[in-house]
Amino acid sequence: MVEIKTDTQMDAMREAGRVVARALAAARDAAGVGVSLLDLDTAAHEVLRAAGASSPFLGYHPDFAPVPFPAVACVSVNDAIVHGIPDGYRLRDGDLVSVDFGAVLDGWAGDSAISFTVGRARSEDVRLISTAYEALEAGIAAAVVGNRIGDIAHAIGKVCRGAGYGIPDGFGGHGIGRHMHEDPGVPNEGRRGRGMTLRHGMVLAIEPMLIADGTDDYYPCPDGWTLRTLTGTRAAHAEHTVAITDKGPRILTQP
Repeated sequence: MVEIKTDTQMDAMREAGRVVARALAAARDAAGVGVSLLDLDTAAHEVLRAAGASSPFLGYHPDFAPVPFPAVACVSVNDAIVHGIPDGYRLRDGDLVSVDFGAVLDGWAGDSAISFTVGRARSEDVRLISTAYEALEAGIAAAVVGNRIGDIAHAIGKVCRGAGYGIPDGFGGHGIGRHMHEDPGVPNEGRRGRGMTLRHGMVLAIEPMLIADGTDDYYPCPDGWTLRTLTGTRAAHAEHTVAITDKGPRILTQP
């Protein structure tokens, strides 16, 4: 069931979104050659504590996972697409990093993701990340009252496929509110005019994920969480929590 939020509730979600934005900025600022993924998680966790917010990631245990998620941030490097568990790996020159982060403040959730490079960026990585953000912007632009979920999916897919990139099969965005994952699902590829009609008060996490070599295949790592590209090619991920309003899409997780 899709929960329609009031304007006051969307304002409350914006406050959670501000915490998410600050935490992602802190993780990115902490990143550098020789810095561990655990250091990035710690930087984001400190923002949570200072805000009096909690993590919807830490301890999250869906059916597919063998263990609860052990961190507040998903940190995915190079061929890891999503759900990377922060560990002692130390970042190297040229690494491509995606950080996915959520926060719950006063009972309302926010969720966002960024991708960036460390040290000297490869031109192909710059293009991949740029396209991820372009796809996100296209999805957000389609998130207007009267459109349908399929219009968002089509906008994202058109950008990704047009640039020659793959889209991980079965993964996409979702509704968000009192819980991190709510109805409806928001695919990263689809047909215009299909799916649920968008209404004022719906809030969606829109999150394109791109695979550099144009394939859609991936495999789960032994940790049960991290998803990696099948061929070892790189991946990028971008996400915002977006409210559907009569005045147009409202990005709740922007800085």
